[in-house]
Amino acid sequence: MFKALLVEKNDEGKTSASVQDISEDQMPEGDVTVAVEYSTMNYKDGLCIGPGGGLVRTYPHVPGIDFSGTVEASEDDRYKPGDKVVLTGWRVGENRWGGYAEKARVKADMLVPLPDGLTTRQAMAVGTAGLTAMLAVMALEDQGLKDGPVLVTGAAGGVGSVATAILAHLGHEVAAVTGRPEQEDYLKSLGATQIVAREDLTEVTRKPLEAELWGGCVDAVAGAMLGRVLKQMTYGSSVAAIGLAGGAAIEGALITPFILRGVNLLGIDSVMQPYKNRVRAWGRIARDLPMDKLEAMVQTATLADLPGLGRDILKGQVKGRVVVDVTA
Repeated sequence: MFKALLVEKNDEGKTSASVQDISEDQMPEGDVTVAVEYSTMNYKDGLCIGPGGGLVRTYPHVPGIDFSGTVEASEDDRYKPGDKVVLTGWRVGENRWGGYAEKARVKADMLVPLPDGLTTRQAMAVGTAGLTAMLAVMALEDQGLKDGPVLVTGAAGGVGSVATAILAHLGHEVAAVTGRPEQEDYLKSLGATQIVAREDLTEVTRKPLEAELWGGCVDAVAGAMLGRVLKQMTYGSSVAAIGLAGGAAIEGALITPFILRGVNLLGIDSVMQPYKNRVRAWGRIARDLPMDKLEAMVQTATLADLPGLGRDILKGQVKGRVVVDVTA
């Protein structure tokens, strides 16, 4: 038996989440069993735990979109007991059981060896959000960052916080967007040199193009803000778009800025990443993410804390990264 946060649905369609003891024969099929040490919480986890069930397809369900830990048993030659591993993507926590349990059984293809220099806790302090942030930075680098500050929208959130820290560590000037003035000190501690008020980028304007301000952008918001930001990008620059918190629709015309300024809009999805990309990104994280700044973003929770934290994250009340200590 082992402990897991189990989400269940009753006959009336209402869901509830509680920590329960479950047995290994309840686990999904897979060729690698991992003793989970840490997981994380993000907005999707809050939806899965919440009263509506959100993204969950079948019940009972174990949420948690990622995890790190130690291989306990393996039928695949690539992994042996004692190996440290990390898993992100593959719709775990949504379509199949995720990280909010002391054990997980998955297909070997889903795993990545934990790179040298990272502990299992640090890997989840980075988590899916950090992996997505690194993929966004790598995409901007592959296109060639232009002169000017790199804008990070939703900068106080999980992806935005890590993107800000990575870009600053790499020597870029970072302009961090936030709707909360009280976050200014936090964002500057991560390396942001400029704080941009959210309302400055959501004000409606009919100008087809504006002054060229940003040499690159990691956008975690989309919606009206992305429409405005695209008008302010420098010639030949790129926007790595990774979230839709502000909505899926953007305002703007094809000719501006994509044709007149040659701006690139790059979609980043951490789920649909080949193995080589995931290994490369985790290697870059181990090398280029300053762990002292990472710790400033992190709060630690236990399985028992998660139902309440799920409600808080849906209300936008959680700052930075939430690491879930599954063993506590």
